[in-house]
Amino acid sequence: MTSQLRTMHGMLLGIAVGGLLFPGCVAQQYELKKTEKDLQQQLSQTRARQSQEISTLREHELPQLRGELEKALHQARELQNKQEDFRHRSVQLEQQTKKLEQLAAKLETDSSTRYLWMQKSFETQDAKVSARLDELSKAVEAVKKEVIDVVQRTNEGLAKRVDVKLEGHQKELTEHQNKIEQISQKFTQFNQALTGFREALTGLNDRVGEHEQTAKHLTSRIDADSKTTATHAEDVNRSVMSITKALEAVGKKVTARLDEQDNRIDALAKNLEQVSNRPASLQQTYKAVQHSAPGTNEPMLEGGGETAKLPPGPEAMGGATTIVPPQESPKFEPAPASADPPDRVRYERVLSLFRDGDLEGARQGFTGFLEEYPNSNLAPNARFWLGESYFGKKEFQRAIDAYDKVEVDYPGSEKIPAAILKKGYAYLALKDRKRASSAFKQVVTLYPKTTEAGKASDKLAQLKEVR
Repeated sequence: MTSQLRTMHGMLLGIAVGGLLFPGCVAQQYELKKTEKDLQQQLSQTRARQSQEISTLREHELPQLRGELEKALHQARELQNKQEDFRHRSVQLEQQTKKLEQLAAKLETDSSTRYLWMQKSFETQDAKVSARLDELSKAVEAVKKEVIDVVQRTNEGLAKRVDVKLEGHQKELTEHQNKIEQISQKFTQFNQALTGFREALTGLNDRVGEHEQTAKHLTSRIDADSKTTATHAEDVNRSVMSITKALEAVGKKVTARLDEQDNRIDALAKNLEQVSNRPASLQQTYKAVQHSAPGTNEPMLEGGGETAKLPPGPEAMGGATTIVPPQESPKFEPAPASADPPDRVRYERVLSLFRDGDLEGARQGFTGFLEEYPNSNLAPNARFWLGESYFGKKEFQRAIDAYDKVEVDYPGSEKIPAAILKKGYAYLALKDRKRASSAFKQVVTLYPKTTEAGKASDKLAQLKEVR
């Protein structure tokens, strides 16, 4: 704006000089005056505008600039405070690093001592473990020897049986062969001597063919019997291995059952003491009844060698309550030592569910019984009936597993023949005739005097007829 004002003043001065140089030009002077006035007006307007702009700058832009300066100063102060905090923290970190270094040195010393202690303890434990492993290896070797002896004995018995059967079959074959030779000789004699009886000879030829077929059938049966005996031997070996495992489990269970029986004997002794003390308490109550009962003409009751009078009625007499004794003569008989045990009650309740046809409830009940009473005398029966519930629901594989557990976990149970027989039935339901026949043969050979053996032999005969 100042540069414009200077240019305007220069123009006015030039015009004034021009007017002085040319006084003859009046009209031009007049115009110059007008232009001068116009220029002065424009100058005044521009000055007013400049004053307004300066005032707006003072009112608006200067406060903003001051606020920004104050913000910058505040930020600079905050930065200074942060620098001081960082310095303080760096000092604290240095102190902490020193402490950590001290702790690391202590940990190194402690770890070295602990390492030595742990090394010594591990050496002692290794010695103990090696001794224990030696003992276990010796025990395993003894068990292996026993199992090998049992297997050899069973194999020898089976081999003897197979040899006897093979000798019998060979004798039958030799007899059939002798008969066939005799028949052939007779046939040749009839051909040479009796040409007129050709029809009879053709019949004899047919008979010879039938005998040959029977001989072939006998040979096939011998082969099949040899195969079945081999499979049976394998099953016997497996059962022997399972029996050895079961014997170990039985040892543990026998100890648990002995502990349980000791506890039961203690409980029975306590119950006997209570029962022996009960007659004395009953006699005392009857004596109290004798003294408290009024009346003279009442019937007498005998009890424990003393008499007690019956009161005339249930109402109170003379403000005192009377106690009415029982109408029968009290007999001080000893109470039973104990009621049915809880496992027996639980077993009978679940078995009634099975008999009523509630197979799912019976399954759940028997599984709960086995979880609650694993060492009970009724555990093998519960395991067998669990397999029966699975069999009734046509879950044959689970039934087979339950029957196998009866045989393995309870080797001395009376339910083993029934479990093996029902396992054969389950294999038949699964259309596995080989395993079914092996199970039936196991029942017949191991438990020949049971009713299950008769049923198993009938099933074996049916299977042979189907073949």
